[in-house]
Parts: sequence; C-alpha cells; structure tokens
Amino acid sequence: MADVLVRKRLVTVEEIFHEGGPVTDRTIRRGAAVAVIKNPFAGRYVEDIAFFMKDLEPLGVSLARQLLDALGGVPKSIEGYGKGAIVGEAGELEHGALWHVPGGYAMRDVLGSTKAIVPSTKKVGGPGTRLDVPITHVDASYVRTHYDAMEVGVPDAPRADEIALVLVMTMGGRVHARIGGLLAHQIEKWDGLR
Repeated sequence: MADVLVRKRLVTVEEIFHEGGPVTDRTIRRGAAVAVIKNPFAGRYVEDIAFFMKDLEPLGVSLARQLLDALGGVPKSIEGYGKGAIVGEAGELEHGALWHVPGGYAMRDVLGSTKAIVPSTKKVGGPGTRLDVPITHVDASYVRTHYDAMEVGVPDAPRADEIALVLVMTMGGRVHARIGGLLAHQIEKWDGLR
C-alpha cells in the first residue's frame, strides 16, 4: 500500500447558454474535479503498481461526490461523464492509467446505475498542462449529442512528482447539438452502447 497524499483539489463548474446560436431554454452545466496527488512511483521504474488503484478508490468516491454536489447533488441530472490524468514529468503514462478503475467506478457508484464506459485520456506534462477530457452519455456511448470534451488543468500542477487526477460530469449534451443519430430519449438496449 502507498499513501495517497493530496496537495490540492480544484472543482470548476461552467454554465453554457449558447455557442453562437440562439440562447438555449435549458442552461447546460458541466464541471470538473481535480485532485493533485504525489506520485509514489515518480523518478523510478516500478514493476508492480496495480495495487495503487485500490488505494485511489476512496479519493475517487470523494472527488465524484464533491463534483456531483457542485452540480446540484442530483445523480439523475448527470447525463455525461469522463475522466483523465496528467502525470508529472518524473512519472510515466502508465501511472495515469491507474486512475481508470478508481475514477470510473467512483462516478458509477455515486451516480447509480450508469451503463456506458467512462471515456478517458491521459498524458505526461508539467505545471499548467491542459487535458481535453472526453465525454459521452452516461448510459449509451453512441448518443451523439453528448460527444464532447472539457479542457481541464491546474496552473501549478502537476509538478514532476505529482499526478493530477480528473473527473468530469455534464448535465446535458452540446448546447446546439444537431448532427442526428441516437438521442438520449431513444436509448433502448441499456447495454452501455445503444
């Protein structure tokens, strides 16, 4: 086991009224929560790192709850989600992959019975690095209205020996979505796809 040492947390929420078209009658809110932690594997190659996923589980649940609360606290109001990680320069991409299970399952746990895979991205970078976190609908990955991304970053993170762990949730799809395809109210298979 390794201690999860959090240096800081950041939660941001944005409200989208329009993207150049008409003002929507339903304001779209989306948010991101970031925890900047010390990377226990920074600066050296460690063969067995998978155990750290279990150590990250409580942080994942706490971060997901904090983000849900920032978006109003109603699980059924969340329509989209995604996750990601930015690994400091003394780490490696695989350290960011440790967030896949604890980050994704934390959001599923907090939101209830979501069906779709939680999309993810990761990269290695220094302080101020930005990450485009992919977003899909929580119950069906093929709902085109919810194909999106949210740019996330922390001005002073990650430092070389840190990882910035990110969760994203949305309360709707793109504000002017109009490219057709499966719509959220048309989901019928409940298999996470369609």
